[in-house]
Amino acid sequence: MYVTLVSAIWHAEYRVYITTAYFAPDEQFLRALKRAAQRGVDVELILPRYSDYAVARYTAQTHYQELLAAGVKIFERNDAILHAKTVTIDGVWSTVGSTNLDWLSFASDDEINITALDPEFAQRMERAFAADREHSREITLARWEHRSWRVRIRDFLASTVQTWL
Repeated sequence: MYVTLVSAIWHAEYRVYITTAYFAPDEQFLRALKRAAQRGVDVELILPRYSDYAVARYTAQTHYQELLAAGVKIFERNDAILHAKTVTIDGVWSTVGSTNLDWLSFASDDEINITALDPEFAQRMERAFAADREHSREITLARWEHRSWRVRIRDFLASTVQTWL
């Protein structure tokens, strides 16, 4: 799943919409997202504002600065615990399943996804993404740069455990 997903992001031309409960990407995955945004692809992430696993949420936030600076849009779903794991790219390629965007899901957990090359399915996925985005708060670079020193310390501590997530 990892290779398929990174390859799809590298080849994206218009948009990459990702919804995931746990986001602890490696450098290659981050680079694919940032480069896509920098070449004009609309890259949007919906991540949880509240999580059943706080360390995972804090780990995700350690990447906000670099992603936002590269032009990736980040939204936090704030009215429910987000547990979806979906990606849709360019209105054609989609995947949905149990794979989180973290090392354990890719390397050792018994996850399963379905991947479809189907514009009709992708349109339904994009509508679901838009509905989730409507219930989310956008995190802007300006807002993120003004976070408190306590949050910055928490982010640093969370970054030290990312490889175990």
